Amino acid sequence: MLIHLISSYCEYLEIERGLAYNTILAYRSDLYSLVNFFQSIQIDDYLQVQRIHINMYIKNLYDKKYTPRSITREIASIKGFFKWLSLNNYIMHNPALAIEQPKLPKRLPKVLTMKEITQLLDENMTVLDKAVLELLYAAGLRVSELTDIQLNNIDLNSKYIRCIGKGSKERIVPIGSKACSAIKNYFKERDYIIKKYQISTKYCFIKENGKKLTRQDVYNFINSIGKNINKDISPHTIRHSFATHLLENGADLRVVQELLGHSDVSTTQLYTHISKKRLKDIYFSINK
Repeated sequence: MLIHLISSYCEYLEIERGLAYNTILAYRSDLYSLVNFFQSIQIDDYLQVQRIHINMYIKNLYDKKYTPRSITREIASIKGFFKWLSLNNYIMHNPALAIEQPKLPKRLPKVLTMKEITQLLDENMTVLDKAVLELLYAAGLRVSELTDIQLNNIDLNSKYIRCIGKGSKERIVPIGSKACSAIKNYFKERDYIIKKYQISTKYCFIKENGKKLTRQDVYNFINSIGKNINKDISPHTIRHSFATHLLENGADLRVVQELLGHSDVSTTQLYTHISKKRLKDIYFSINK
C-alpha cells in the first residue's frame, strides 16, 4: 500500500510541483528505503506508522554511519511524503510533523581562484570540452542544465542562453564572447557528427558517437582536467567559482541570485562569506 502511495506522491512531485527528474528519483529512493525498514519491523500499512517508528528509522541511519547531510535529506523526503498524505486525507495525524533535523556544520563551497580558472581554460582539450567548460564558467550552470540545453535555447548573436533550472523554472543568462566563440567552434564539429551518423537531435551537446552528453560525462571531464592543476573539482566547483568571482568584482547579490536561479537569496548569500574568507586569507598571507 505504501509503495502505491509513493508512486502517486512522485507523480504529484513531477506534474504539480514540477520537480526535476533526478530530484524525484532521490525522493523515491529515500522513501523505498523507509518502507523496507517498516517492513522489517512488521509495519505494512501507512495507518500504523507513528512518530516512534520514524525515529527508529532515523536512529537506524545514524547506526549505519550516514552523514548528517544525508540524514537531513532523508528526513526532508519523509516530511514531504507524510505532509502530502495528511493534505490528501490519507492520515488524520502527521507522525513526521515534529521530527527534528540534525544540525549541519556550515560548510563553504570549494571555489577556484580566477588564476586557477584561467589555467583550466588554457589546458589542451577537445572543442566539445572547451565549449562545456567555457559555458559552465560563463553562465554558472548546474550540470543538468548544461546537458539539457537545446539548440533553440542558445542565441549566439544576442549572447544569451535560456535554461530550465530546479522546479522547471526558466531563466535567461547572458554569456561572454569567449564562451560564444567556443560554442561556435564546437558547432562545426557537431555538424560533422550529425552528417556522419545521419541523426537528428534537439540537444546542443553531443559526443563523437552522436549520443547526448550526459551528466557523468561532464563530471568525469571536469574531475580529470582538475587534476592537471592539482585540484579535486566537480562541475559545481565551476558554478561556485562563477558566483564568487562575480561578487568579488562588485556584482549585486540579487543579480547573482537571478543568474544562479536561486529561489531564496539566503542561498546566494553563502558566497559573500566565501569572498570575505578569501580576503582574510590573502590579508594574513601578506602580513605574516
